[in-house]
Amino acid sequence: MEYLGQTATASYTHLGRRPESGSYLPAIGQQDFRTGSAPPYSGLLSKSVNLPWRPSTYYRSTQVQHPSYSLYKGSASDSAGPLHAGNYLSSVDSVKVPLIFPAARNSLYTRYTPKDWYQSQMNNYLASDKIRSAAERLRSDTLRLAREKEDLAKKNQNESDKKLGERINDIDFWKQELDREKDKMSKKINQVDMKRREVEKQLHDTENQLKVAQENLYEREKRQGIDMVHDNVERELIREVDIIKNAQSKLRNMMERLHTQNSLNRSALHEMELDAADKFRALSLDSAAQNMSVSSRGLNFHLGIENVDNTVSSPDTWAKFTEDNIRRSASERASSDEFMNMADNVLKETANDMWNQFNTVNEAFEQRVNETNQAKDKIQNHLSAVIQEIFDLEKSIEFIKKTILDKEAYLRLAQSRLETRTRRPGIELARDQPMHRLIQEIDDLHSMINDLKNKLSLEENAIQHLLRTKATLEHDLSVKNNSLHIDKERCLGNRRTYPSIQSVGHPATQPMPYQSQVVVY
Repeated sequence: MEYLGQTATASYTHLGRRPESGSYLPAIGQQDFRTGSAPPYSGLLSKSVNLPWRPSTYYRSTQVQHPSYSLYKGSASDSAGPLHAGNYLSSVDSVKVPLIFPAARNSLYTRYTPKDWYQSQMNNYLASDKIRSAAERLRSDTLRLAREKEDLAKKNQNESDKKLGERINDIDFWKQELDREKDKMSKKINQVDMKRREVEKQLHDTENQLKVAQENLYEREKRQGIDMVHDNVERELIREVDIIKNAQSKLRNMMERLHTQNSLNRSALHEMELDAADKFRALSLDSAAQNMSVSSRGLNFHLGIENVDNTVSSPDTWAKFTEDNIRRSASERASSDEFMNMADNVLKETANDMWNQFNTVNEAFEQRVNETNQAKDKIQNHLSAVIQEIFDLEKSIEFIKKTILDKEAYLRLAQSRLETRTRRPGIELARDQPMHRLIQEIDDLHSMINDLKNKLSLEENAIQHLLRTKATLEHDLSVKNNSLHIDKERCLGNRRTYPSIQSVGHPATQPMPYQSQVVVY
């Protein structure tokens, strides 16, 4: 609370006792200019600045020993006078000043000596010099610090540019390695796919071969009679079917393995493409960061960005990640080469097996056809002989029948003679030599006719046997003709070409083995 008409700095408004001091003003040298954020001189003249019409309150007032003592008269016992430094108004608080005298009391306490005035000026000059010197030193230190910080900032920027350049070189190196490996992997995928198509085509061709072999077996089931034999041709055909089915199993397995390997190749290629895309993005961002300068447009403050750590890898793990992708790709390419070599071997092996068995079956067919032709020729020869013999027997039968007729004519003659002589009269019926001869002749003729009839019967039986033999030979000949038609026309006619040889190539031409150069980092 303030008294009406008084200032807040009036001495009588403060109830406490002032501390004694050896000087009127505080020593500037004792002030700590290093503490605080304000300048060292900011509080020294604050009250004088705030109250320019009043002296500084750091100056103390004089003490009046007696109220009636004159301010201009000295005491004998006090040589220093009332303005001596030892005369402090220690009993100011006990003095009760009436409220009606505030102006007089105020003027009493605001009087200073010339020495105080001079000392105050000197203190202000000394404080000004010290503060100015401190300000000059501060300004020099500030300029030096600014230059040092500028150099340090440029050095840090150069170091950052250098590190960014090294990082860009590393990214570009690994990106080029990824691009080269991607090209190799793309070519390898195409090669594996082409090899898989070759295996698939070979597998498709084996279907035609299997169909031909099975049709040959089905056609040979149409043989007749005795030609339904389990001969060498049938055994080789069954073996050919087994070889073709085994080759199909190998080709399907190899095609599946190539398909699986190509899936792994595409997976490795996809990983490298993702890695290359990330490196392209990182290369673009790092290049943009390196090309930035303090005069670039679009620069903004990002408070606390240095405290944000969203990294997921270290330089070692970063390089190892790309190296692992390249190593995986190189390993998959080596596996692809191995599988393609295996595919070539399987193609060659299955083609040779099927080709050799194809030739074996054809040779068996040729041998069987030759055997059938020989049997047919023999049957035809025997049939011709039988037919000729039948013809001769028919002539012989005709001759025997004619002979029997001739002998019957002789018999009729002899019997007629004998019967005529039986009509002789009386004693003329003698058993004479003519009668004996005629009887003998008749007996001989009967014997001859019986013999001829027996021969006729035998020849007739023989001709029946020949006719049955002829029928048998004719049937056998038709069977042989049917077998020849099946083996030669129906079977060998379908085995004139071998389609899988076109896809595999001549057995003499062997493909070069696939090799991959694995780069070890």
